[in-house]
Amino acid sequence: MKIIHILLAAICSIILPQALSAQHMSADSTWIFGGNIGANLNQTSFINWAAGGENTIGGNVLLNYTANYKDNHHIWDNRLELAYGINNTETTGSRKTNDKIYLSSLYGYEFAKNLYFSGLFNFQSQFTKGYTYDKDLNTTLVSAFMAPGYLTLGGGLTWIPKKWLTSTFTPVTWREVYVVNTQLSSEGAYGVTPGHNSFSEVGANLQMEINTDIMKNVNLYSRLILFSNYKENPENIDVNLEVQINMTINKWLSAYVSANMIYDDDINIIKDNGSIGPALQFKEALGIGLQIKL
Repeated sequence: MKIIHILLAAICSIILPQALSAQHMSADSTWIFGGNIGANLNQTSFINWAAGGENTIGGNVLLNYTANYKDNHHIWDNRLELAYGINNTETTGSRKTNDKIYLSSLYGYEFAKNLYFSGLFNFQSQFTKGYTYDKDLNTTLVSAFMAPGYLTLGGGLTWIPKKWLTSTFTPVTWREVYVVNTQLSSEGAYGVTPGHNSFSEVGANLQMEINTDIMKNVNLYSRLILFSNYKENPENIDVNLEVQINMTINKWLSAYVSANMIYDDDINIIKDNGSIGPALQFKEALGIGLQIKL
């Protein structure tokens, strides 16, 4: 039932701005909608190739969409990011290469120049199961939809000194961590008590976003999220840094580069030396393909 509530809240945060935009707004109010959807495909094939190689095929689908409202004193910024990628080779079969659900909604009321009382909603998860692979191609389940899933609600202050920079600090923040997959929850993955499907954290959250065109047809979007849990080891700050660079080649073609760095003290990683514990996670992606602006 909790998951249904989360999904309903996620859908409403995207649909409500669109519905409200159809209603009468004051002359000073503005809605800005925008985003893009893209797909890229990569394929390699060999026939009697002396240098060797392996046939592969893969691809990625990405969606970024924003719906932002602003008038004299109010702001309401909404952002949705979806991504999924897969790669298939003759020897290893199909493997997931990208998987993301990210949804955020920020409301603010301006009480001083560039300063807002604000409330923040944030949801993160992935679509499908994820695995790690050993040298013998044995698989270990490490993630699934809502395993983990993160729901964050917070209240505090937002500072927007420039159009391209938004910083939100919520000293009162509630975060629920979900692990609804039975196997993973029984193992105590992502910090849950074995056999339980979720746990709550109360702490402070800092979210900073940069969104700017660094040159013609090249957009930079970067998001940094820092979270400190008041209830347990507040000095161990969770870090989630993401950088996205989107380059428009022409009306239909684009290229992108993305990088994501995560550190979470509640996530145990099997390291190269065989030890298990928290570790810095890093992912990068590069692609070129079809893009449609929304």
